[in-house]
Amino acid sequence: MTKMPKHADLMILGAAVLAVLGGVLLFDRSRLSARDVSGTLDGDAALYQSEKPISREPEDEPAKPTVKVTQNPAWLDSEDGAAQPGTRSIPTAYEKGVVHLGPGASLGGKRPFPDDNYWNQPIDDLEVDPLSEVYINEIGCDRNLHPDFGAGMWNGAPIGIPYVVVSGDHQRYPIKYTAYGDQSDPGPYPVPRDAPIEGDPNVDGDRHVIVLDRDNWKLYELFRGFPVANGQLWKAESGAIFDMKTNDRRPEGWTSADAAGLPIFPGLVRYDEVVEQKEINHALRFTVSRTRNAYVAPASHYASRLSKLSLPPMGMRVRLKKDFDITPYPEEAQVILKTLKKYGMILADNGSDWFISGAPDPRWNDDNIHTLKKLHGCDFEVVTMQDPVEEEACNCPEEKEALKKKLSIGNARELLPTLDRDSLLK
Repeated sequence: MTKMPKHADLMILGAAVLAVLGGVLLFDRSRLSARDVSGTLDGDAALYQSEKPISREPEDEPAKPTVKVTQNPAWLDSEDGAAQPGTRSIPTAYEKGVVHLGPGASLGGKRPFPDDNYWNQPIDDLEVDPLSEVYINEIGCDRNLHPDFGAGMWNGAPIGIPYVVVSGDHQRYPIKYTAYGDQSDPGPYPVPRDAPIEGDPNVDGDRHVIVLDRDNWKLYELFRGFPVANGQLWKAESGAIFDMKTNDRRPEGWTSADAAGLPIFPGLVRYDEVVEQKEINHALRFTVSRTRNAYVAPASHYASRLSKLSLPPMGMRVRLKKDFDITPYPEEAQVILKTLKKYGMILADNGSDWFISGAPDPRWNDDNIHTLKKLHGCDFEVVTMQDPVEEEACNCPEEKEALKKKLSIGNARELLPTLDRDSLLK
């Protein structure tokens, strides 16, 4: 038997104590680091620090689309609405008159809202607004049009605003509002627990969540939506429900999931319409970087502190000029350009200038869609607008009076020379 060194028992005991202390210190350091990180996050980001979303890509690796064909995804009709493992899928092919289920599903040609709804009304014969040139120059005459949708990924997320179609008996979950609850429609909403979120997994940005109930023909939209407890509760800054069988608008002064108080979905460019249906029968949605503290119908809300009258109000509608030659463009782009001539596009949010909104789809031909970038602001014109609803705090009585005269459609052309154009551009 080997003889142990003197005081070996004390040496072993000391080593054990050091090991335990070292483990405690390491544990405390890891906890301290976690506290430090979460302390730098905003409320929503901190939420994700403690409650992980259903599906996340590693932060150090950009998400890459993996496409597979899915027919009628099982999770949409599952008992608890829980997500099934999977990746980006190809929606079921277009069938006329059939509204399919799932992310990016085809509506089969069924148009949201009645035929006489503002989204669905042609504006190709309306007069040009007397200050069209002023508004266009303010946004940027030489700036390019930009299709903000496609097949690819940007910053780890699909490009565009996604949506999902569910059945009328889909599980509903409560909504907790964190900012504009007094202007939001209360839950519960039939939001799938793994509903696609704009920009996800990033915690910044608008994070729009859009759900269509195909059986009750209702639209549910959230702004800055975050699933909690594996999607059994949703947090959002605002939310709105639209009955797509009616022309009901939001109450005056109310927002929605969009800054202008409008529904988002009916203004999206969708694959099923452009490529499969080969026709878009509604106006499109677009953004600009600077808007005025005013709105015109169909909008019900503005999101600006700027009173400069040359800035566009929310709800302003523009169209592609009638003489613009679309023949050099590929078929997909031509479908969109025809729509911009007939139905135009409605200003709905603050964002990048001349960005047209659309839904992501792995089937988009990005090269063809990107030909739209050849267009410029000067290729568009503003159609005549109604009287704007303005912020009462605006201390500009003379400018207000000039604008009211300008908006009198009967004598707008006669009054245009009397307007102080320079004051509008200050």
